[in-house]
Amino acid sequence: MNVLFEGVILRDNASMATTLEGVYRNGKIELPNLPDEAEGSRVVVTWIRGAESVELDALGIDAAQAADLRRRLSAFAEDWDRPEMAVYDELPSR
Repeated sequence: MNVLFEGVILRDNASMATTLEGVYRNGKIELPNLPDEAEGSRVVVTWIRGAESVELDALGIDAAQAADLRRRLSAFAEDWDRPEMAVYDELPSR
């Protein structure tokens, strides 16, 4: 759907942006399940750093406590794992 706005035609942007998650490996970006309209499309690439490991023992957390914490926080995992949540990784620690 196109919309005329003060002499300018604006395209319907509902389908203009598609987010895909992939992996950069050996100089190439691997993307699964490309949409049909992908060929010739413009893209924007955002680099997301990998998660750093944490030594739980150094924080005084044993295996049983870690398992309990993981179980209690699992309800939030789907939201935390969304790509747009990575912006919070950039916030300075307190």
